[in-house]
Amino acid sequence: MAHVISYPFKKTNKGFFKKPGPAATRDAIYWKKLGLPVLVKEFGAIDYLDFSPIEPYYFAATCSVRIQIYDPITKVVAKNIAKFVEAAYGGVFRNDGRLLVAGSEEASVKIFDVQSKNVLRVFTGHTGPVHRTFFTKDQVKVLSFSDDKSVCLWDIATEEKIASFSEHTDYIRAGAPSPISPDIILSGSYDHTVKLYDCRSNETVLTVNHGSPVESTLFLPSGGIFISAGGTEIKVWDIFNGGKLLANISQHHKTVTTLRLASNNSRLMSASLDRHVKIYDLATFKVVNNIDFPNAVLSMAISENDDVLAVGMIDGVISIRKREQPSKLIDKRKRQFKFAPGYTQISTIDDVTPKQKERKGAPELECDRFMRNFEFTKALSIVLKPLVATKHPNVTTALLQELLRRKILHIAIRDLPERDISALLKFFKNNLGETRFTRIVIDAANVFVDVFENNISAFSRYNLWLYTALQKIITAEIEVCKRVSELEGAMGMLFSSAQVSTSYDPLDLHDNNLAPSSNAQKEIVIDV
Repeated sequence: MAHVISYPFKKTNKGFFKKPGPAATRDAIYWKKLGLPVLVKEFGAIDYLDFSPIEPYYFAATCSVRIQIYDPITKVVAKNIAKFVEAAYGGVFRNDGRLLVAGSEEASVKIFDVQSKNVLRVFTGHTGPVHRTFFTKDQVKVLSFSDDKSVCLWDIATEEKIASFSEHTDYIRAGAPSPISPDIILSGSYDHTVKLYDCRSNETVLTVNHGSPVESTLFLPSGGIFISAGGTEIKVWDIFNGGKLLANISQHHKTVTTLRLASNNSRLMSASLDRHVKIYDLATFKVVNNIDFPNAVLSMAISENDDVLAVGMIDGVISIRKREQPSKLIDKRKRQFKFAPGYTQISTIDDVTPKQKERKGAPELECDRFMRNFEFTKALSIVLKPLVATKHPNVTTALLQELLRRKILHIAIRDLPERDISALLKFFKNNLGETRFTRIVIDAANVFVDVFENNISAFSRYNLWLYTALQKIITAEIEVCKRVSELEGAMGMLFSSAQVSTSYDPLDLHDNNLAPSSNAQKEIVIDV
């Protein structure tokens, strides 16, 4: 008596064709909780943003001829300081949140009382616009950085100039006060240099060459390391080792405009004209997260505990992202699932949602049912439906791969009705250039040609048009691959002649963009 051996049915594996995306790291999850942005429109480009260090953590947006102080919760203007005749620049809060200092196109520096919005002090002496201003560590003096190529230190009480440095040879658009001493000043200029001054001796104690016009500078909390940004590069310098370059970070492809510290000074943030804000781990200087914006970013600030991120763009739009707080409804749902019978661990909404989605995925379940019953043509027809093939092409590709693996795709295609042949040709045409699916689409298209090569003339006019369009796309793809291969060969010769090493530094990951993808070497071959 013959024995029948039955094997368990294995579902079609579609996980391989998931869209590539960033890994769900702790940093990615943490920064994703900032939520969706609220956009606020101002009348001019957002020159500078700064958060008040005290609750409720209002932030000042310097734009056009005024400084707008926003409530980060309601996203509306709480106060409006419009005591400028010409453009205002670099509005910054004092550590107690009671005073605000700003420069202007008028070549003066003004201090305002935040509550009354009155002008308390006006410092005159610069001969050019003042783009950046800061309070010193002791909070009783003010720093100003001007286009007249000078850096000045002012006493708030007497309204007098204490010190002045004119060592730069171009506009000074960046600077920072030392976090440990009220007498140490850092300045960055468009002459590509960053200088460190000691006000006690009125001397320049350190000069480093950034290599590009410097747009932003900041100290690390220790006071012994500072960071400069200009061009597409961010550089880290060690003061105590004579300005030794510790790291060179180049992850942006356009000018870096702003630097900030976040996450209790363990993360560095950089904003750029390339519409990205990148976040780095200060321990390794590697990118841990990236946030995209709709336009070039000019300014950026983040509140205490990373609760609110404000980003100012060149078109006058301010993007405000506030960290999401768990709602009472979510807490209630979590408590409900916590004691649900049959669960061995605490379940949340996130745990249940994928199962609900799987139950809704009827085409996938029906497809597997037909495969189990050896009805391959019906299984293929299910995944060629517009809803599946368009919104979930990975499901269609997974089934095509499974049919190819079993060597029965020709059987499934042979009995397809005219309507499903049209859907299959559309799928080939739309997904041939998708790198995830290219190999499977080519193999499936080869089988399609083998099945119908003698019956092409019997196709409907619409199917003939789709078939011809597929031929043209394949020809174009082959031409692109040839050009990429030629470019790769030319670049290989250049690198060989220059004796370029294939090794790279982890801090120069951007150099990887020079290496063409290995997929470009693959040639698409199909009999049509």
